[in-house]
Amino acid sequence: MSNDSTAVDRNSFREAMARLGAAVNIVTTKGPEGDVGLTVSAVCSVTDDPATVLVCINRGSRQHDVLQAAGVLCVNILGHEHEELSPIFAGKDDLPMAQRFARARWTRLVTGAPVLESAAASLDCKIDQSVEVGTHTVFFCAVQAIRLGSSASGLVYHGRAYHHIHPAKK
Repeated sequence: MSNDSTAVDRNSFREAMARLGAAVNIVTTKGPEGDVGLTVSAVCSVTDDPATVLVCINRGSRQHDVLQAAGVLCVNILGHEHEELSPIFAGKDDLPMAQRFARARWTRLVTGAPVLESAAASLDCKIDQSVEVGTHTVFFCAVQAIRLGSSASGLVYHGRAYHHIHPAKK
């Protein structure tokens, strides 16, 4: 990446990104002191063969080093019914991890990372590689298992607010 002196203004960039709707996810892993998770909107499909996603995590996040050390993570894609859970995992009220996880039911798949039972979908992954860009680490994750839940609705973050997405009626 270039460190061009003609870089755009940080506030303008943040405002532009607020206008880019993004799916809301809770990314989880198992750490030496228990399960950890955080709300993440920077998740993207890379390829379907082999099934790979990328997940961007701020290196300043308390969960970053645990995710990196664990080498595994689960992307739990949220539906509209998870709107109250998202800010909790984003750090609202600074609850301890055990209390955050107590707000929902969890299971495990192949990697052992926590899987939200009611998620629209969960992608259980092994971290294959990581790249540091600016303040973030981009994790490239090989999907090891998938759990599909209800696709009745989605949850996106746009304009600094949550929005519910419902499939078109046929």
